[in-house]
Amino acid sequence: MEGNEIVADALGRIQNTIRRVLDGMTSDQLYYRPDENANSTAWVIWHLSRVQDHHMSDMAGKEQLWTADGWHAKFDMEPDVKNTGTGHTPEDVAKVRPDAATLQAYHDAVYERTKEVLSGLTAADMDRELDEPQFSPLPTIGVRLASIISDNTQHAGQAAYIKGLTQGKHWIGV
Repeated sequence: MEGNEIVADALGRIQNTIRRVLDGMTSDQLYYRPDENANSTAWVIWHLSRVQDHHMSDMAGKEQLWTADGWHAKFDMEPDVKNTGTGHTPEDVAKVRPDAATLQAYHDAVYERTKEVLSGLTAADMDRELDEPQFSPLPTIGVRLASIISDNTQHAGQAAYIKGLTQGKHWIGV
């Protein structure tokens, strides 16, 4: 199995986790926050999808789906391509209120874009440095892909845990 296929498989597993988490969730469950400073399931899934959209689109030199396909409007948010949730305040988190179908559809679209980008990558591409002078050393495509998998895995687990809290149990058997 090639590296790009491994990444696609890992992110596909995350997509399946998200599907299981969102299945049957009510609006109250989606927006539930265990504490006023905590994230909701809706926010966590939005955020992990935004990060993947941002990074994969940048890697491919394409406009993010967030704006290209009008997802920002479907989420009733601004078309700010830099807004991935990093630095959000509790008030910002509370404003992310899509329904489960919109969350799933956006994530599915992002994953399809991701598979498209991955299908064109070779083993040699994994060592190619990204043009991000704010980082030293410069990250490679391989490092960025590992980062996306790590971020998405953690947040998918958080979403599952928050769902469990809304059901009165710690739901980790996703």
